[in-house]
Amino acid sequence: MDHLLRHHIANRKLNTLVENRTTYNADYAELNIYETHTYAEKVRLEFDFPVIASMLTGKKIMHLEGIPSFDFFPGESVVMPSNKAMVIDFPLATENQPTQCLALGIDSEKIGEVVEKFNHHVAIERENNNWSIDNNPSHLTNNVEVDHLVERLVYTFINGSKSKDVLLDLMIQELIVRLLQTKAKSIILNDVEGIFNDTRIGMVIKYIKQNLTNKDISVDTLAEKACMSTSHFHKKFKNTLGISPIDYINSEKIKFAKKLMKETNDSRMSEIAFKSGFNNISYFNRQFKKLEMMTPQQFKKSIS
Repeated sequence: MDHLLRHHIANRKLNTLVENRTTYNADYAELNIYETHTYAEKVRLEFDFPVIASMLTGKKIMHLEGIPSFDFFPGESVVMPSNKAMVIDFPLATENQPTQCLALGIDSEKIGEVVEKFNHHVAIERENNNWSIDNNPSHLTNNVEVDHLVERLVYTFINGSKSKDVLLDLMIQELIVRLLQTKAKSIILNDVEGIFNDTRIGMVIKYIKQNLTNKDISVDTLAEKACMSTSHFHKKFKNTLGISPIDYINSEKIKFAKKLMKETNDSRMSEIAFKSGFNNISYFNRQFKKLEMMTPQQFKKSIS
């Protein structure tokens, strides 16, 4: 991303020190890159179309309706519905080290078109399948697929080519699906009222949560619980939640391992791995680093 920003900076015009805006246009979307070169508070931004905002450099403090204020760092994104205000503080921005952020606006009709296709393919039996990018903002962290996709979109916007609009159209459709999968996943995994307990995917999620430290959970076992063939179950699970069954199980086990590290003084990673349902310490280390961008030892040190 650094070389893209250098290319952008070399060609953009600097008109203001607070949220200087450069816009790149495409058929169904526009990319806005904002740069702030000085300390500022309570800067208000609002768009008349849905936006995904991603941090590039520096730090912001975000104040969004319906969400407690939070620090916003590179590698994180916020999904904003149309006509909803972002109120932003810039505690670290300086002339030599500006805070940089992108805001990707997507045409509402394009979103509606992709949502309709998504709902058709992801129907969960007879339950409500109306996943949508609704009226509430959401804060995404550690979503590797969205991060990589945003980086590809920025590259295509800034560099341009004869096939730019075709490529952007495909990537924007994928981005909308990724965001819908994130929402579907959040709703199902945080289903406190048990709405999805009598659906097959819901039952499987409940089974995984209840048997998390079981070292013998397999996709075949889960498919049997869901009364589906293994291949159909794998496809259905991934289409709905945007993650494979094994990756979901590993992410839940790593979450449990982090909880153990925070709540106990046990520094033996082999014991933490075993209690979290991993048979192999090397596999545990690889999965932990893949999901948390640091080793278990580094994580333990960061919280001690």
